[in-house]
Amino acid sequence: MLKTVSLKKNTDFKKVYNSGKSKGNNYLVIYVVENGLGINRLGISVSKKVGNSVIRHRVKRLVKEAYRLHENLFNSGLDIVVIGRTSAATADYGHIENALIRLSNSHHIINNEKNINRID
Repeated sequence: MLKTVSLKKNTDFKKVYNSGKSKGNNYLVIYVVENGLGINRLGISVSKKVGNSVIRHRVKRLVKEAYRLHENLFNSGLDIVVIGRTSAATADYGHIENALIRLSNSHHIINNEKNINRID
């Protein structure tokens, strides 16, 4: 089992925000840019507007778990930043998982031969 590599540095986040492509839905916004490292790095950001620290951390945990379970579907060599929107505070795991998969499909960063489509 692979351990998810995360983005830590503010400069890495800024690079993804400035040069990456973004798409969003009701729960999440995803920025994606190629990193040239051969591995994916995941960054998760949830604003204070979403809620207190308990709620923000819950959203981060849900996004990280959804990514971890489907990590083998993603193309490699990407920096991915996921931003939680305010509606994600009340969403359950299924909604977050569907949002992540659908946005990844729209970014074309999921391998087509392993592609899954979840429907609400």
